[in-house]
Amino acid sequence: MITHDYEQNRSWSDQFIPQIKNIVGSHLLQAAPDVLDMRQATDLLMLDGKDLRIAARVRRPGYADRFPHQFTIRSAIPSGGKTELAKIVEGHGDWMFYAHSNEFGGLQRWWLIDLRAFRAALIRDRFGESKVRWGQQSNPDGTQFAWFDVRSFPTEPRMIIAAG
Repeated sequence: MITHDYEQNRSWSDQFIPQIKNIVGSHLLQAAPDVLDMRQATDLLMLDGKDLRIAARVRRPGYADRFPHQFTIRSAIPSGGKTELAKIVEGHGDWMFYAHSNEFGGLQRWWLIDLRAFRAALIRDRFGESKVRWGQQSNPDGTQFAWFDVRSFPTEPRMIIAAG
């Protein structure tokens, strides 16, 4: 069942898809080596040739300055359905684009996150090998989000692919 809230939120976040595609796309392509350019008519190469699944989350204006090092992932919904965090923990998704929107309809502070490194850090944290700072936040509409401080993640494997 698709709720009105979902449709409304999806419509709002979809306005950022062209900007997200421009940012993420620039990290998927790289210049080809000279030998490929000269011998195989190849100017660009895909960074990773496999199917790459990318989650995207854009936070509403007003949070970037209050939580400059934090990204959030929905962890509970009133219906009890599966959330983004559950899907990511189960192994779905390769990258996540996370950004803060501004009052002018653009994106400001953003991260391109390697979800494999994110999952690895959560596993290490569970066994006391790292100290990921995180917590839970409840919203008036009954949803909950887990928040994570990007500064607390290990540098290897590198979780932040790019930032802007």
